[in-house]
Amino acid sequence: MVKPMQAYEGKAKKIIPLDDGKVVMEFKDDATAFDGGKKAQFKGKGWLNAQISAHLFRVLEEKGIKTHFIGVAGDNKLIVEKLDMYPLEVVVRNVVAGSLKKRLPLDEGTELKEPIVELYYKDDSLHDPMINYYHAKVLGIDESEVKEMERIALKVNEILREYFRERGIILVDFKLEFGKNGRGEIVLGDEISPDTCRFWDAKTGKSLDKDVFRFDKGDLVKAYEELYARLTGETPSRT
Repeated sequence: MVKPMQAYEGKAKKIIPLDDGKVVMEFKDDATAFDGGKKAQFKGKGWLNAQISAHLFRVLEEKGIKTHFIGVAGDNKLIVEKLDMYPLEVVVRNVVAGSLKKRLPLDEGTELKEPIVELYYKDDSLHDPMINYYHAKVLGIDESEVKEMERIALKVNEILREYFRERGIILVDFKLEFGKNGRGEIVLGDEISPDTCRFWDAKTGKSLDKDVFRFDKGDLVKAYEELYARLTGETPSRT
C-alpha cells in the first residue's frame, strides 16, 4: 500500500508537488511535541533542518544509498523525487532512550548490543502505533518490501553512526520513511534531521535534537546550529 506524494502541510513541513515529477519540501520553523500538545516557533529552525537533511542525504548517496534527494531549492526548501510513499516509519535504535526505556528494563543511555529496528504505522488519529510484519501484510505491504526497508535502514545506521562518531556525536536513534520511485525501487525519502533523530554529545551527553524542545533543555536553535557546524565544518549563515 503506497500513496503518491500530494500537496500537504504537516506539523513541520509543506509538500508541494511540481509538474515534472519532482516535489518541493519546505521546512517550517514550527516545533511540536507530545502529539501536538506542545507547540512553538523558532526562527531559523526550518533552514537548519533543510540544510542538515541535504548534507546527510549527500553523505548517504556517496555511500551508495538511493534517496529521493535532488538538491537545495532555497533557504528552507529541498527538491526531491516524487515517490509513492509507504505509510510506515522505520525506527532504528542504538541506545536506550525515549519510548524504549518504557518498554524494556534497561536504564536510559544503555548502549544496545545490536541495533533494534521497529515499525510504526503512520496515522495521527491512531498515534502512529507500533506494528509488525503481520500488520504490514494486512495493510498491503509485502514482507519482502518491509525487509528491504529494514536492510536499507540498518545500512544507513552503519554509515551515519560512524560518521557521527567521528564528529564526537552519538547517534542514539532515528526515524526513516521510504517510498517507491518511478522505476519501482524502494528508496529513502522524507528527511534526516534533528527533528527525526536523537543526537547526544559523546562527552557530555548533551542533546542536539528536538529533545531540547520536548524537555526544556535549553535553546533549540543553538543546539541545531551546533549540530550543523559539527557536521559541515561551517558556521550557519541564514539569509
